[in-house]
Amino acid sequence: MSIANKEFEKQEFRLFSDISRLIDESRRQIAASINSELTILYWKIGNRINSEILENTRAEYGKQIVVTVSRQLQNEFGSAFSEKNLYRMMQFATTVPEDRILNSAWRQLSWSQILAILPIEDELKREFYAHLCVNEKWSVRTTRERIKSMLYERTAISKQPEVVVKKELEKLGKKEVVSPELVFRDPYFLD
Repeated sequence: MSIANKEFEKQEFRLFSDISRLIDESRRQIAASINSELTILYWKIGNRINSEILENTRAEYGKQIVVTVSRQLQNEFGSAFSEKNLYRMMQFATTVPEDRILNSAWRQLSWSQILAILPIEDELKREFYAHLCVNEKWSVRTTRERIKSMLYERTAISKQPEVVVKKELEKLGKKEVVSPELVFRDPYFLD
């Protein structure tokens, strides 16, 4: 093989590699954008049902509306709008305030990750998992494992006052340097 052919193959390989990276990066950005839009959509749907249809008071009548709307939405848009999922959207809108959806890590989570974090009752714990999920690029499976293993309780930050925890989570959201307590585990809390 001549030197010219080898040089041609190197250029061809570099071009292919560069274009492949561009395609992969665009795919990641598209997926992130779609996740963000779906998160906002699901929150808005849950909020709309909670505030305008159910008016937060109509129990039996409201349940029937959810069932009917769910059937119609499923016929038009697919199984993502099942009755069970609509109730999850309603829980999402009730649990996570709008300003958090628009300005935080929640927009970067997949719906499956949100569903894993949503049942956590303590607001600080929910925010902790949401931020770490994004920053550490956890999969849904990893997110569930970390919650099940009580990662928050095992970090030193969980022993700090609420104000300190909130400041550290803000830093984490802004990708600033965080204190070691946020990531170091408490040696007295066993796995």
